[in-house]
Amino acid sequence: MTRFKTISPGRPALFQRAARGPDRVAARWRAFVGSGLVLGAWLALAPVAQAATDPDPYPRATLSAQASTEIQQDTVRITLAAELSAATQQQVSDQLNTRLDAAMKLAKGHDGIQARSGAYRVWPSVGRDGKIAEWRGRAEIILTSRQFDAASQLAAQMSPHLAIDGLAFSVSPDRQAAEEQKLLEQAVQAFRQRAQALTDALEFPGYRLYSLDLGGSGAVPYAPAPRMMMSAMAADKVAAPLEAGQETITVSVQGVIVLLPIQTAPGQSAPSE
Repeated sequence: MTRFKTISPGRPALFQRAARGPDRVAARWRAFVGSGLVLGAWLALAPVAQAATDPDPYPRATLSAQASTEIQQDTVRITLAAELSAATQQQVSDQLNTRLDAAMKLAKGHDGIQARSGAYRVWPSVGRDGKIAEWRGRAEIILTSRQFDAASQLAAQMSPHLAIDGLAFSVSPDRQAAEEQKLLEQAVQAFRQRAQALTDALEFPGYRLYSLDLGGSGAVPYAPAPRMMMSAMAADKVAAPLEAGQETITVSVQGVIVLLPIQTAPGQSAPSE
């Protein structure tokens, strides 16, 4: 008669194999515990070993320097807009399109003046009863130019179709890039002087550049012209004199330097203070 040996299903597999050989299981258990101790010791020594092999164990300092200049703004942006209302959405769209087409025909053929479409929107106006009382719409054309007088005259010619709604002055991208190139050299030179001054003040023999970041200023944000000025230009339909202002261009340099110790010959130690 064949006998079957019953093993409790709730007992761990490690102890279920005990009947096959207690010595073998004990040996595997000691090997498992030993590997855990070795792994823990390796993790504990890893930060120490990393600190010992740090390529820059010397003091570091974060410095910043900048150079800036003010230049005359050479670009104007004129926003012309038409806003009207009608009984239906189609009527508003047709009237806006008619004004845009007429204004764009006047804008074509002017060298040095860029004309492009701006915002275009049509929306319903709801009355007190909650129903649509009328439809309203607004459309824009934007003129950009370095020729202030020519742009002002063109805007006056377009005023029967679109009224002047805003003015903004800025520095052209190519001129800003040229100015930033000059300022970069000044900012880097100022950074070097500051780094050398700090090194001398702390009585270190030298420094080494660790990291460097560059930054610059962009164009000034859009600023609408005063309402009084725009209303006068639209009402008189004559060119108004445009005068730009100054804009500040800035280039900044920020970096980290490593303060280097006194170099000693092999087998010698640095002199003590």
